[in-house]
Amino acid sequence: MICACIANKNYEQCRRIVERSELAELRLDLLDLNKNQVIRLLRLQSKIVATCRAGKFSDSERMELMETAISNGAAYVDIELEMPARMRERLIGMAKGRGCKVIISYHNFETTPQPPELMDIIKNCRASGADIVKIACQVNDSDDSANLMSLYSKEKNIISFGMGVEGLITRLAAPLLGAEFTYAAADNNSKTGPGQVTVKEMGSFYKILGFDDH
Repeated sequence: MICACIANKNYEQCRRIVERSELAELRLDLLDLNKNQVIRLLRLQSKIVATCRAGKFSDSERMELMETAISNGAAYVDIELEMPARMRERLIGMAKGRGCKVIISYHNFETTPQPPELMDIIKNCRASGADIVKIACQVNDSDDSANLMSLYSKEKNIISFGMGVEGLITRLAAPLLGAEFTYAAADNNSKTGPGQVTVKEMGSFYKILGFDDH
């Protein structure tokens, strides 16, 4: 399954994308949505991944947006491993009580750690309360891709992929190796990571490979 990442859109644009997507990620830090608009999007039929990275909003504003998403039917909430523990624990507790799956995510925009460190990161994410562990690292050579893909033979309930042009193969391979879904931009203006392709492009790749169900 492909998760359509939505960024740099207004409410109406978000609504159209969510309505046509089986699964969509709302990058709340990259969208100008008020609470009522977030609620309306979450009440559509599609499944939603809600996340709000640090930077644009204060901690209290981030918490309010993510709590709104969780309490109004988000299927998943993506919480960064680096989030302050008090915030992370509060959101996880709320998500567990609402049947919202918790994704604990680790991002490294410079390099891919070696396998022992990657395994420690996964262990820390699980200890924090992750239902799914997301590992997204910059790929600088083929060894990095191989290390990220090797995690699927060791762990379950993970989404592991590489960023950058050389990481594209890892994005494609993720659901074929066991990830619940992979990420692609809703369109060219919604890209949320280096090397991310669009949903349309990702679908074309799978069709060529004969994996239409992904």
